[in-house]
Amino acid sequence: MTPDGVLQIGRDALVMALLLSGPVLFFGLVAGLVVAIFQALTQINEMTLVFIPKIAATGLALVLFGPWMLQRMIAWTISLFESIPLVARG
Repeated sequence: MTPDGVLQIGRDALVMALLLSGPVLFFGLVAGLVVAIFQALTQINEMTLVFIPKIAATGLALVLFGPWMLQRMIAWTISLFESIPLVARG
């Protein structure tokens, strides 16, 4: 296996990780931002107030995007396994 092949597999793995984690992180970010704005407007400085909305938003993102994420991960894993003979040869 050439160094370019190793770098390509690593790059694909990083892109897949970012693609799969993006929706969940975005929902958590939006929930945190909404709660932070609410806290700024009402001047409630409770540190634990952020956790429940973030957990709920993360769960909602997993329910909404879970099938798509699983489909993408399965397709990538299958293509990775199918490339093993090519990697072993060269």
